[in-house]
Amino acid sequence: MIKYRRVLIKISGEALAGKKGWGIDPAVLKSVADEIVSAKKTGACVSVVVGGGNFWRGREERIAGLDRGTSDYIGMLATVINACVLRDEISRIYPRVVVQSAIEVKELCDPIRKREAMDALSRNAIVIFAGGTGSPYFTTDTAAALRAAEVSAGCLIKATKVDGVYTDDPVKNRKARKFDRLASMEAIKRNLKIMDISAFSLCMENGIDIIVCSLKKGNLVKAIRGKKTGTLIVNRVSASAGH
Repeated sequence: MIKYRRVLIKISGEALAGKKGWGIDPAVLKSVADEIVSAKKTGACVSVVVGGGNFWRGREERIAGLDRGTSDYIGMLATVINACVLRDEISRIYPRVVVQSAIEVKELCDPIRKREAMDALSRNAIVIFAGGTGSPYFTTDTAAALRAAEVSAGCLIKATKVDGVYTDDPVKNRKARKFDRLASMEAIKRNLKIMDISAFSLCMENGIDIIVCSLKKGNLVKAIRGKKTGTLIVNRVSASAGH
């Protein structure tokens, strides 16, 4: 049994770098691909948004004279790199996977078209969305929330290096307490910085739950099945919102 019939998994670019901190670690890439395919094999419709922070972090890169918009577009290109590499890795073990990008790179991937994405999902394909929102000044979290709304996902799974949401940074503060369950407004009021406000707003408006968990083996499957893992941020108002 699965709780969420449609999910969007958001994976940070940094996660693909592993301990290297930059680029793509082949072992980590394989592990992430395995977890995504395991999630798909639950029977859920699975789409993915991947970040680009393992190559470029727009807000943190410091190059004199570089426009913020230009920096953000470079970051979007980094997400295309990650999406295409992830697609090829997944395709070794699962035959139906496509990449759609909000910025045109026609030699590598298709443009984002909702109808085609929904059609691919209906044919049991894994759809990877790249290129952020296609516009600067938006985070990959906002892009993930937007794509989750577009594909009518019941849950956005934010797979991170941390096993949930804490009152403080658990690495710096050993007394930090983990939340098992939260409401989006409480997360915003506490300034927990899980996602930006625009991402939260999109999820709240569309009844999309958020699960923050680590990429540890089996966690994506647990999240889809409604089993306890990470932190659940509740936005669904009824069973019908589970899509």
